[in-house]
Amino acid sequence: MKTFKLLLAIIIITSSFFSCSDDNDDVIMDENPLAEFTMLTTLTANSHAIEIYAEQDQFTVGYNELSLRIKDNDTNSYISGAEVSWMPLMHMAEMQHSCPRSSVLQGGDDTVYTGFVIFQMAGNETEYWEMTINYSIDGVEYSASKELEVNMPSDNKRRVNVFTGSDDSRYILAMMPMEPEVAVNDFSAMLYKMDSMMAFSPVRDYGILIDPRMPSMGNHTSPNNVDLTYDEVSAMYTGKLSLTMTGYWVVNLQVLNATSEVLKGEEVTDENEASSLFFEIEF
Repeated sequence: MKTFKLLLAIIIITSSFFSCSDDNDDVIMDENPLAEFTMLTTLTANSHAIEIYAEQDQFTVGYNELSLRIKDNDTNSYISGAEVSWMPLMHMAEMQHSCPRSSVLQGGDDTVYTGFVIFQMAGNETEYWEMTINYSIDGVEYSASKELEVNMPSDNKRRVNVFTGSDDSRYILAMMPMEPEVAVNDFSAMLYKMDSMMAFSPVRDYGILIDPRMPSMGNHTSPNNVDLTYDEVSAMYTGKLSLTMTGYWVVNLQVLNATSEVLKGEEVTDENEASSLFFEIEF
């Protein structure tokens, strides 16, 4: 979807350029390949402005796909070919920790750098996230940092679970963005293990059982769901989620290890109405 939007933006910009008459040669055209995205913040340092963009209008708890551009303020131009990395850091009252994140890679445009960050908690009045961007241009190393405002999703629904498994390991399970419909939907999630306060590794070859329920409708479930299994190509756990009507759904979860032992989560029964692990969807 994002690649399509970037290509569409480039096509629109190109078409607009060739449609201009000679009388408008002095008009400055907006050639920003991320023009259809929201610029969430800018880090300013070293005569550079590092712009961070996303499809959504805020940094949010859960999965955030982010794009960067580095502007040289002296030449008013954007830099291509940089090497970029990042470190999100949560400053808490008694500790600091990071969160799962990808490497930063070159995007579809040579001035765009892309990746994702999974924030597992929101900031508050005394605890906050800080983003540090480290980057190299022509062999010269730079760094820039800025405090970020990370909020719960606008609908206040749970899209990330942080839990300790029966193996005493700490995990972060995040739902991937989706546009739910009354249908059998593609459904996916990412699972990370916390190796240290600063390091997180993707977990492969586990299993995630799903059981969607509507609490307001007698806690009924739905047919044709497919549990999540690891997909090497997407590096995500993928399956199918059946939503039979609009409204509020709780997607109950159980995480299994590679030998199908339950690490966390409970089966929904007549005696147990919900798992301790779940995602929420309302549409």
